[in-house]
Amino acid sequence: MKKEFFTRDKSFYRTFFPLLAVITLQQLAALAVNLVDNLMLGRYTELALSGATLVNQLQFVLQQLIAGIGMGVSVLGSQYWGKQEISPIRRISSVGLKFSVVLGLIFLLVTSFAPEFSLRLFTNDRTVIAEGMRYLDIMRWTYLIFAISNVLMYSLQSVETAFIGTVMSISTIIINVCLNYCFIFGNFGAPELGIRGAAIATLTSRSVELVIILVYIFFIDKKLKFRPRHLINLDFAYLKDFTKAALPVMVSGGLWGVAQGAQTAILGHMSATVIAANSIASVIFQIFVVVGMSSANASSVTMGKTVGEGKLDKVRSYSRTTQLIFLVIGVVAAIAMFSCRNAIVSLYAVSEETKALAKSFLVVMSITTIGTCYEYPVEGGIIAGGGDPKYQAIVDTLFMWLFTIPVSAVAAFVFHAPPIVVFCLLKADQLLKCIPNAIVCNRYKWVKQLTRDDE
Repeated sequence: MKKEFFTRDKSFYRTFFPLLAVITLQQLAALAVNLVDNLMLGRYTELALSGATLVNQLQFVLQQLIAGIGMGVSVLGSQYWGKQEISPIRRISSVGLKFSVVLGLIFLLVTSFAPEFSLRLFTNDRTVIAEGMRYLDIMRWTYLIFAISNVLMYSLQSVETAFIGTVMSISTIIINVCLNYCFIFGNFGAPELGIRGAAIATLTSRSVELVIILVYIFFIDKKLKFRPRHLINLDFAYLKDFTKAALPVMVSGGLWGVAQGAQTAILGHMSATVIAANSIASVIFQIFVVVGMSSANASSVTMGKTVGEGKLDKVRSYSRTTQLIFLVIGVVAAIAMFSCRNAIVSLYAVSEETKALAKSFLVVMSITTIGTCYEYPVEGGIIAGGGDPKYQAIVDTLFMWLFTIPVSAVAAFVFHAPPIVVFCLLKADQLLKCIPNAIVCNRYKWVKQLTRDDE
């Protein structure tokens, strides 16, 4: 039988594209908050921008760990959703929520009792650390809120309810923009708080996010029908199942978050200018690859649901179709980023040296974006959703810690290579990982049923 490049099964498109659209809108709105923060703090002072960037590295580590928990909930939940079994999804979500609460509390306590130590991991610039501590003093209270709301959002995504995340994110950006404008610069009679004003805006918007999702799951949602007891009770019947699905991704996500922090530390110990340029380039990059990154979530739920339904004959055609979609998304994102880089960077009120370096970083990212939009959704979407979340943990960890970090560190601190050379080495894995991911994905040994036959 001749292979089809794109599946003709309409049920695939009815599942994948609506999920991709709402998850992309949600992620885009969330990233727009970061872009607004960067733009406004960049127009306030370059020091404020660098200080916030350090704190955001801590947030990124937490975000990766919570994403691992969410992936466990999503992978298992989507397979049970394919079987139309709701009770296991509620119980798995409850286990995931407890893990996320513990992580949120750990980050809150560490940043409360050792804030300077936490930031000194990324740079030794005292002025940047001092500014970052002013930001962290307020931002630390968002960690627990973020942990709870995001895991609940993943549980809803597993049953193809993703639009609530978009509502959350849109409310966040509206609140964040308005409060940033007031509190950073002291407009409309508000006090001029600078970097602390940005933190207050983020804390407020995160709190509203949590309220929105709690109201939705308890009073509006008709699929999972959560009640407070479902989330509070100590039901660990699915702990082993959850740990098997989530722990590898949590470990990988944690190490990936630490690795991103190590990358910032490598660049940050070169100069404050490099920190600011990296911050600008990273936020712009995230905006342009949002569709590619969101396709990982959409394909994970699509593949998990397909396996849960027992439609294993559909997996190969769905996998080929999504891989081609990822490549198209990557090429479009790369062209768009390269074309718009100068116009966006010019919006920042930073030094010409910082602008020039940020533009150079974005040229590099325009190339690696094609790899990012393919390799990440293949391992974190197709393969993980199909039943093998361990693969992503293995590949990401090996590439990052055996190649990216050591080679970049040697280039920066031993050979004193220019920032752009070090940056190229830091991003090279996004292209290199495409090779093993393509091979493994098209061998289909990752297709596994993770659900139980009995409840």
